[in-house]
Amino acid sequence: MDNRAKTLRQNATEAERKLWTALRNRQIGKAKFRRQQRLGPYVVDFICFDVGLIVELDGGQHAPEIDRPRTAWLESRGYRVLRFWNNEVSDNMAGVLAAIESAVAAPSPGC
Repeated sequence: MDNRAKTLRQNATEAERKLWTALRNRQIGKAKFRRQQRLGPYVVDFICFDVGLIVELDGGQHAPEIDRPRTAWLESRGYRVLRFWNNEVSDNMAGVLAAIESAVAAPSPGC
């Protein structure tokens, strides 16, 4: 068992909990998402293996220059990465879900 992923699941942010509720309840078609899943050296927030889609939520601790190598590594393995700020989940959940639904409808050719 991955202790870091387990710890992240237990200490989810409010935005992560809200989005997980929507994804877990399959508000995005039939797509099955997992949360806090280890991929190589990283733990991703949400992943749908069936369509090769990763959804990351970013708060104040995230910076593009830090996330860039992580995103490049994930994309080099055929995954698409969608990033949203935590406040987008709070302020525009419908828009976030619409973007995820659109990405689910167009599966990654690499996965």
